Amino acid sequence: MRKSVRDVLAGLIFIAFGLTFAGISITYELGTALRMGPGYFPFVLGLLLVLLGLAITVAGLLKAETQEIGSIPWRGLLLLTAAVIVFGLGVKRLGLAPSLFIAAFLAALSSVRTSLFAAMIMAIGLTTLCIVIFVLGLGMPVPLLGPWLRF
Repeated sequence: MRKSVRDVLAGLIFIAFGLTFAGISITYELGTALRMGPGYFPFVLGLLLVLLGLAITVAGLLKAETQEIGSIPWRGLLLLTAAVIVFGLGVKRLGLAPSLFIAAFLAALSSVRTSLFAAMIMAIGLTTLCIVIFVLGLGMPVPLLGPWLRF
């Protein structure tokens, strides 16, 4: 029987992330569907990731065609990792707007098909959309500019 190694590996990664999130979330109070505790939503999302991973793995095992794994897209891997790190470390120091802009710009550049201009437009659009939704719409108390950018 031929198997799709890419699909099986992707499914196993989904299962691993789902089990990790579900396992960590049970250390918090789960509550019920009507009175959710802080661990309820991550637990449900973890279970959904496991189910999705199982479906992808089974589909990969049943697939009649084989797929090569291919080369590792180092540019995308490095830029996406940098985007997450920049946002995580920068949101308290730089503020939401600059850290989100930089993270979105780096993430957009992770594709070899994205030009600098397109990445800039995507970063501006995503930053604006997130500020409108989270700061203005939901009223989240996140400073737009952090202490490193205040004069």
